Amino acid sequence: MTAEQKNNITRVINDYSRRLLGFIRKRVKNDADAQDILQDVFYQFIGNTKPIEQVTAWLFTVARNKITDRRRKHRPEALEDIYSAEDGDTAFDWTELFFDNSDNPETEYLRTLFWEALNNALAELPPEQREVFVLNEIDRVPFKEIAAQTGETVNTLLSRKRYAVLHLRERLRVLKDELLNY
Repeated sequence: MTAEQKNNITRVINDYSRRLLGFIRKRVKNDADAQDILQDVFYQFIGNTKPIEQVTAWLFTVARNKITDRRRKHRPEALEDIYSAEDGDTAFDWTELFFDNSDNPETEYLRTLFWEALNNALAELPPEQREVFVLNEIDRVPFKEIAAQTGETVNTLLSRKRYAVLHLRERLRVLKDELLNY
């Protein structure tokens, strides 16, 4: 690498670091992720061998793509995320219903309400989302096996499950609110 190339790279990094980091911070959960993405963007910039006509557009496009890639790589939401109490609210937790072995009629009634609400919410989902959710969360089939069975990509399956989880979380929140505020 020539001295001129090094100077150009240094100039671009100095000129764009703050703006790019601000752009990334608004779109990720924490500062460490933002710093990692910024580093990846500049690493790709340094390794680029083709001329870049519009550096600003190129850098922000790469940053947006890196943010999207990072979101896709994160572990999919689990069924436990649906059941667990949110915002530190320990007054009611769905998981308590599953691990309570007593023959308490109230617990049995709450379990029945939960499964009825879950089945109704599952029935509202598009068939593809419902199938992925049931196979992965209830039948415990790994995404790679589901992908092999259905011919869909793992990313598509993850996306479908995510939408299912969001819908189910909302529906179970409604039931929880009704039970707590009745």
